[in-house]
Amino acid sequence: MSWFYLVVAIVFEIVGTSAMKMSDGMTRLWPALVVVACYGGAFTLLAQALKTIEVGIAYAIWSAAGTAAIAAIGVFVFGESLSALKVAGIALIVAGVVSLHMAGGHA
Repeated sequence: MSWFYLVVAIVFEIVGTSAMKMSDGMTRLWPALVVVACYGGAFTLLAQALKTIEVGIAYAIWSAAGTAAIAAIGVFVFGESLSALKVAGIALIVAGVVSLHMAGGHA
């Protein structure tokens, strides 16, 4: 169940960060409310996942998945630029998470 909590926490974080972009500096009410609700849900579920998943592994997966997804959303939804260096950076983040997971810490 902890892995399910982690996955849902990641989804909440991605939605919350996307809403933050749409909130215009937290000046638009509805996107700002989505930010607050989603980050509250994300941290609550992350805390539940940490009951059985090592903090280093869980946080690495949570942050890397969120980073990669938000980078893709930035490009495809918000029209942000994509460069080979950005792709390489994301690939390095994912490789780091995979190496942490392979080094141990399986729940």
